[in-house]
Amino acid sequence: MRGFIAAAIGLLIVAAIAGLAMNAERILDRVAPFDLDRPPGLVTTLHLQLFRWKPQRCLAALTRGGVDYRSVPPKELEYGCGYGGAVSLQQSGVRYGSHILLQCPAMAALILWERQVLGPAAERYGKRLTAVRHLGTYACRNRNHERESRRSEHATANAIDVAGFTFTDGSSITIAKDWNDDGGKGRFLHEVRDGACRAFNVVLSPDYNAAHRGHFHFDMGRWVICR
Repeated sequence: MRGFIAAAIGLLIVAAIAGLAMNAERILDRVAPFDLDRPPGLVTTLHLQLFRWKPQRCLAALTRGGVDYRSVPPKELEYGCGYGGAVSLQQSGVRYGSHILLQCPAMAALILWERQVLGPAAERYGKRLTAVRHLGTYACRNRNHERESRRSEHATANAIDVAGFTFTDGSSITIAKDWNDDGGKGRFLHEVRDGACRAFNVVLSPDYNAAHRGHFHFDMGRWVICR
């Protein structure tokens, strides 16, 4: 009898916690809904983390934001590589040059960065952005391609590496060449790096280490770092 009572109490506690969580989500959606066309605010990170546990919330956010995407069948996790809940970007406000496949929360962060950081930064630079050159999203590999390292967030389609930017006048900016520029190119790169920290959990740049001297690494992993 005592065991039955304890089990019943446990179920009630679980139900109460679940109810509080649902109410918290409703309040969050009513007071500060996630919007890809609104600059990141104090609760943006909370929304993005919820997307990790509630894939349908993430997909609904992409749809509301007018993102042209398609859902991708899961790839069974094997040797630390694979993904679930991933989407493929079909078209966006800028060209990415090649296939973009990311888990939905990482895709939401990428589009948020594109719209709310890249666009305004390009305007302040005095130009209009037309393309982002990236070095890949999903790849079954270790961190920094090191043989003895742990699996990269790329191995679960949770990261993207960005190498440079092209503008409508044909000019370009690259991290490898322009990171230490004292003029507008350097300011642009530092601004888009800093702005990425409002969307992604991890942002690594040439300031982090030599392995990132030629690109930005963005991911939605468990750690939080902006450097």
